Amino acid sequence: MPAPKPLPPLDREFLVVCLCAAWCGTCRDYEAGFRELEAQYPEVGFLWVDIEDEDSGVEDWDVENFPTLLIQRDELVLFFGPMLPHHGILRQTLDTYLVQAPQEARDYAHATPERAAWQAGCNIRPLLRQP
Repeated sequence: MPAPKPLPPLDREFLVVCLCAAWCGTCRDYEAGFRELEAQYPEVGFLWVDIEDEDSGVEDWDVENFPTLLIQRDELVLFFGPMLPHHGILRQTLDTYLVQAPQEARDYAHATPERAAWQAGCNIRPLLRQP
């Protein structure tokens, strides 16, 4: 029996999005390791989004530094911001979120005013689902 087809990234519980720009050398250097992490975490959706692409939905977001990462659990935004371009930092951050219980993730997502604001302003799933 063939293996089940993996879910599209947006249909997975966890989503990691790298917000980048095609002209950014740091982003180009970061992408290979990002793709390696994608292969190591098949249960997580990984997306590479060019913020200057008019169809991305995020072109109006205030992204000033690269790489900027967004990590979501379903509709909860757990992380949004620049991250040093070391893949070990993303791995450690993601591992922390993967072991959280659902209620713990909800509490974490609303624990500070900054994180609470992310919930309305940084949820990428609805943007990417639009036709």
